[in-house]
Amino acid sequence: MNNSFGLTHIVQFFLFVALQVLLMDNLVLYSTGFCFIYVAFLLYLPLTINRVWLLILGFIVGFTVDIFYDTMGIHAAASVLLAFLRPHVLNLLTPRDGYDSSDAVNIHVMGTRWFLTYAFTLILFHHTAVFFLETINSQTFLYTLVKVLISTLFTGIVVIIMQLLFFSPKRERIDYR
Repeated sequence: MNNSFGLTHIVQFFLFVALQVLLMDNLVLYSTGFCFIYVAFLLYLPLTINRVWLLILGFIVGFTVDIFYDTMGIHAAASVLLAFLRPHVLNLLTPRDGYDSSDAVNIHVMGTRWFLTYAFTLILFHHTAVFFLETINSQTFLYTLVKVLISTLFTGIVVIIMQLLFFSPKRERIDYR
């Protein structure tokens, strides 16, 4: 890892957490659709990142959001779950020829179908963990399930829009040597 790699991801970390705390906290669809944009930080990390670092970064980003939301570790637990499941989802989605060491998690590099499957699967697991840890109540199961589905769709659409706006096709492959 070089300095530009580290600096890029540090900036992304602060940007996504700031967006979550300052903007997305107030952007709720009919009290059921929540956008947790900070998960994009974990989704956009390189394919070859060490699993231990991925879990540590998952905890740090989730714990940072927990500090601002006063949610006692719910986001940290859900982010660590996302970080834990990410390599397994990547293994399931591995192309026939495998991943290139220079491949980035980018809709332009990996393709629309791959990125949609990757992002929506991990976002669904994350949101399920967040909302069911928050509720822990069987009486509101259907309402919580609706919150999970609408929030997953909302967050997924925002993540895709961010990919299309800020990740240009000209920067398809990034060399981290």
